[in-house]
Amino acid sequence: MREFIEVTGKNEEEAIANALAQLGMDRDDVSVEILERAKSGFLGIGSCPAKIRVSYGEEEELPEVKPVPEKKPEKKAEKKPEKKVEKKAEKPAAPKKEQVSEPAPVPAATAAEDLGEEVDDEKSNAIRTFLTGLLAQMGSSASVQVYLVEKGRYKVLLVGESLGALIGRRGETLDAIQQLTSYAVNRTGGRVRVQLDAEGYREKREQSLQHLAKKVAGKVVKYRRSVTLEPMNAYERHVIHTALQDVPGVTTYSTGVDPNRRVIVAYDRDKR
Repeated sequence: MREFIEVTGKNEEEAIANALAQLGMDRDDVSVEILERAKSGFLGIGSCPAKIRVSYGEEEELPEVKPVPEKKPEKKAEKKPEKKVEKKAEKPAAPKKEQVSEPAPVPAATAAEDLGEEVDDEKSNAIRTFLTGLLAQMGSSASVQVYLVEKGRYKVLLVGESLGALIGRRGETLDAIQQLTSYAVNRTGGRVRVQLDAEGYREKREQSLQHLAKKVAGKVVKYRRSVTLEPMNAYERHVIHTALQDVPGVTTYSTGVDPNRRVIVAYDRDKR
């Protein structure tokens, strides 16, 4: 049975953090609906905190109800008197125009250019050393580029040709390499986050998940029944939750245990 709590904070992020701390849950265990956005006011006057509703718990899937088509009475064809019509010369039909799908947009700059210059510090050097050795063991000649996108979070790019084997099916190999790198770098203390990517896979996968989320949400609202997605890792579940958190009539939550934890997209009558 779904339950919910309403929590406030200086902004939406703080309100979500307060709710998760109160419930002792992770972000992908709950669905978030923003009731009121934070307002700063003028010189502190008229300001108000953000207010959210956080839902959690299991929800029963509603059975799909198929409408029964109505049978219309058959009309008998009426005989009309025949009229003599002079045949006119038929003009050749104009050829139909084929609709051509637009090509996918090409990014103006590469991921490396967007991230700026590579960083050279203790953690980045540890990342390079570990990955260089691991890639050599895997027989890969890919090079390692490390960027500090924000304090405590490193973006690592594997650069080379034919990196499909390092990505794996649905990014499973890439995820495993990322986990190993994160463990190796953080075991000496000073915990940091490591995000590993190759051939722009993460961005492509995120766009694919966002498209999937919108498509599934449309079906959930149309048929008013829950849809359970395929097993996903924590990051991919977070993408689904974020993509649908403001969609009317839809709420999301996760169920199951990793690696088979799944997102459920459910119909929410109160969010219409």
